[in-house]
Amino acid sequence: MALRVESRVENEIGILDLEGALTLGPTLRNVRETARQILAGGGLAGLVVTVDQVSATDSAGLGELTVVYTLATKANCRVALAGENSKLGTMLEVTRLDGLLPMARDITAAKKLVGR
Repeated sequence: MALRVESRVENEIGILDLEGALTLGPTLRNVRETARQILAGGGLAGLVVTVDQVSATDSAGLGELTVVYTLATKANCRVALAGENSKLGTMLEVTRLDGLLPMARDITAAKKLVGR
């Protein structure tokens, strides 16, 4: 399944909804571009990336999430992942990226992690 990326802003929190495979392919770059667009508006307290609908992740997908982290950090925003995704959670722990990209149980908990 191709990766689908949608964005929205709720109460000064940018939200990227991901659905499909977060793996190497032509649609992976959409994550970065969508993050860049939502952060360009400025004034965001944080950025939440929902991952509960992500069916698979590879090293390219992890790389793209770190690019989103870098973009958000430059915009003075905190980043958190939201949703139950044990495979992605394990990958983050093994690569020690869980310190940069904390994972919350749901979007409400993630908003608390990134809010000011």
